Amino acid sequence: MDFKTGEVFAIDKPYRISSFGALAHVRYVLSRTLGCKVKIGHAGTLDPLATGVLVLCTGKATKRIEEFQGNSKEYAATLQLGATTASYDREHEVNATFPTAHISRALIAETLPQFIGDIEQIPPTYSAVKVNGDRAYELRRAGEEVKLKPKQVHIDEIEVTDFDAEKMLLSLRVVCGKGTYIRALARDLGRALDSGAYLTALRRTRVGEFTVDKCLDYEHIREWIE
Repeated sequence: MDFKTGEVFAIDKPYRISSFGALAHVRYVLSRTLGCKVKIGHAGTLDPLATGVLVLCTGKATKRIEEFQGNSKEYAATLQLGATTASYDREHEVNATFPTAHISRALIAETLPQFIGDIEQIPPTYSAVKVNGDRAYELRRAGEEVKLKPKQVHIDEIEVTDFDAEKMLLSLRVVCGKGTYIRALARDLGRALDSGAYLTALRRTRVGEFTVDKCLDYEHIREWIE
C-alpha cells in the first residue's frame, strides 16, 4: 500500500476517543513508520462515546472524503427511555425523567415509521455544527445558549432489535444518509412516545461498503502497517 500517494481504509474507533484523536494517532504511527509526513483525513465524525467504522483517506485519496461522507451508514443504537440528558447521550447526567408505563413494543412499532424517509432534524447543540465560526459544543460548554436550525436528513430503515420493557432499554438498527444524528433521533423518538430518551450506546457498523468486521483494530495499527 502506498499511503503517501493515497489509500483508503477504515478503523474501528474505540470508545471515549474523538474521531480527530483517532485520526491523529493513525497519522503519528504512519509518519513514524514510513519516516515521512502523511496527509490524512476522515470521512465522517463519530462522537467520542460512539464506536465503529471510521473511514480514513491518505494522500490524494483525501479528495474522495466527500464521496465517502455521502455513503449510507448503518448504526446499532441503544436508547434509555424515560429520561433525557443535555447531550442526548451519556456524556452528561440525567436532567429530567418522564413516565414510561404507557410505552409498549407495539407503541414503539407504531411510532417509528414517522422517522423513516426525508425528515427534518435539529442537530444536538452538543455537536460539531458551526455557529458563526464556532463549534456548537464549545459554545455550550462555555455556558452560552445555542439555537440550531432544522435540516433535512434521510433515514432508510429503523428496526427494533431488542426491547427490555422492565429496564426501558430499546435497541435499534438504523440505516441513514449523510448528516443524520442518532442522538437527535433518540431525543425526537422519546418525545414522540410522550416521554424522553437518550443514547446509552452507539456503534457505527457500516459506511458504504466498509463494514465493522473488516475494520482495522485501532490498538494494532502499527503491526498492520509494518
